[in-house]
Amino acid sequence: MTEASDLPAPTATEAPRPVSRHAVTFVLITVFLDMVGFGLIMPVLPKLIEDVGQVDIAQAAVIGGWMFAAFSLAQFVFAPLMGNLADRFGRRPLLLLAIFGLGADFILMALAPSLEWLFAGRIIAGICGASWIIASAFIADVTAPDDRAKAYGYMGAAFGVGFVIGPAIGGLLGELGPRVPFWVAAGISLVNFVYGMLVLPESLAPENRRRFELWRANPFGAFRVFATYRGVLPMVMVMGLFFFSTSVYPAIWTFWGIAKFGWSEAMVGGTLAIFGLIAGGFQGFLTGPATKRFGEWQVALFGLVCATLVVLGYGFVGSLGAVIALMILHGPEGFVHPLLTSMLTKRVPEDAQGELQGGISAVTNVAMLFGTVFFAFIFGHFWAEGRAWRSTDVAYWVAAGFLALTTALFLSLKRSEKA
Repeated sequence: MTEASDLPAPTATEAPRPVSRHAVTFVLITVFLDMVGFGLIMPVLPKLIEDVGQVDIAQAAVIGGWMFAAFSLAQFVFAPLMGNLADRFGRRPLLLLAIFGLGADFILMALAPSLEWLFAGRIIAGICGASWIIASAFIADVTAPDDRAKAYGYMGAAFGVGFVIGPAIGGLLGELGPRVPFWVAAGISLVNFVYGMLVLPESLAPENRRRFELWRANPFGAFRVFATYRGVLPMVMVMGLFFFSTSVYPAIWTFWGIAKFGWSEAMVGGTLAIFGLIAGGFQGFLTGPATKRFGEWQVALFGLVCATLVVLGYGFVGSLGAVIALMILHGPEGFVHPLLTSMLTKRVPEDAQGELQGGISAVTNVAMLFGTVFFAFIFGHFWAEGRAWRSTDVAYWVAAGFLALTTALFLSLKRSEKA
């Protein structure tokens, strides 16, 4: 985690809302703790689905895909509303509401007696999962456009570090039972809510707020922001395809590790922690310097190429050592999301940053909704008992093809903008 004072300061001409070090630190901690809470439950979710639903690992993977789809659908429907409410009423109340709701969701899942309860918990998490959207808008409020790639890199680092700690602890806590990590995640979220009540001010000045319009807040109306401002729609298409392709990881990673290598909950947590450490290092420490040295376009392209090669490689690995080696090469993929987000924020005015983040969330959640179900079904189909030919790896090969297409579209976009 970086200190709040290390964040790039906005230029004087933008007249941003003054905020304290505690406020910016809280926003980064919120992103960090949200990922800790999410990471805590990932190693034990397959076991919980198997126990509650009385199913095998292939069936649990498909159910897990639908569960993630329910989360993404809820975010798709409600994220634009949250983003536009944040543009109208400010960032503080919406951010605190999202944090509290997430804590309540973890409690619900800890108590879940059936698959229906688990699905309900994932839907509530999706509704309240807009905290990172509002955090992104908060960062846009207090940083200059040219410094946002670095700032979003810090947010990416917060995600990464949270993903180091969360799965590692979740894997260990999972040895005590699949429901224990949910209680810990609930406690973390509610403590963060109390901290936010004490230190979080408002970052959006009254003069920069705008009237709430329902057409902007519905999930399909949110797409209009992409057509309103020049150069936004093509970049969003690249981002959507990128998230569709990389949704293969939340869809099957834990199930793949258990099925192919026989990983325990602790081992699943350990691999996720290693991945988070690498991703956090690249996003937090290398996004800014790499962008300054090579430019946003070049660094994002490098990340896309690495993402394509690595996901293909996962489909051929045969040992834990090979998996870890690929994780190291996986790091540059972390450049893609913050850099695409930074490019997009420069294409809209300051009073539409919340709307933009809501629109981006809508696209990414639709992409991940279809992606997780798609890749979970591929995994479940090719690993189901009774198949003449069984493989745990087909989903990764398919994802590699989609990422190659994403890279080609990004190159085409770059050339067209230079023309």
